Amino acid sequence: MRIISYNVNGIRAAISKGFLTWLQQAAPDVVCLQEIKATPEQLPLLDFELAGYPYHYWFPATKKGYSGVAILSKIKPNKVVYGTGIEHMDFEGRTIRVDFDALSVMSLYLPSGTNSARLDHKFRFMDDFQEYITDLKKSIPNLVVCGDYNICHQAIDIHDPVRNKNVSGFLPAERTWLDGFLASGFVDSFRYLNKEPDNYTWWTMRVPTARANNKGWRIDYCLVTEPLKEKIQRAVILPEAKHSDHCPVLVEIV
Repeated sequence: MRIISYNVNGIRAAISKGFLTWLQQAAPDVVCLQEIKATPEQLPLLDFELAGYPYHYWFPATKKGYSGVAILSKIKPNKVVYGTGIEHMDFEGRTIRVDFDALSVMSLYLPSGTNSARLDHKFRFMDDFQEYITDLKKSIPNLVVCGDYNICHQAIDIHDPVRNKNVSGFLPAERTWLDGFLASGFVDSFRYLNKEPDNYTWWTMRVPTARANNKGWRIDYCLVTEPLKEKIQRAVILPEAKHSDHCPVLVEIV
């Protein structure tokens, strides 16, 4: 199964930049989207089906034009789960999951910590999400959690670890949480196969030359549970896709 995760920073904007043509060419089996910023009623749903994705599931935020996740699939899932059942997570449209015979795939959009109130919300979300996933793995051991985690794990994952050490997304407490999440039974599929530096998935738009100069952060991951570790065949970042300030990440599981 080829799985792509992509924070599109507005699916309608991404479509206007050629997202659907790119999707047909990339042709993954499952696509996890984050920050869709739209409701299904606002989207050309038939175009997704014509692109080869007859099964598409959307979980927008309550607030219009904000957050939201989705999953597109060539394969009909056995089950679709919208959210976690935890209100402070779900009203922002942060998680959606599809269950197949061999594995389950989740699209996750973890909050950013843009100010002190949002940082507190982020840590609350992280703690509750860890508890939710720990319980979920008891019934679903083969789980792939793809998405925008809004955290750089290690110094290799950010272009300037020294000057960003006190910036949300690279705070010691955030990185420690990701340490614990991985230690609870997950594998970073990209780092499992690739130890090279200068591989990023997000570039700030506040600096117009950031992407051209590859001054980025790796905050988008395809994390897989330990039982799937030996089945990771390929894991790559796709920086040539430029429909967003993020780029897609891909994992192939045999």
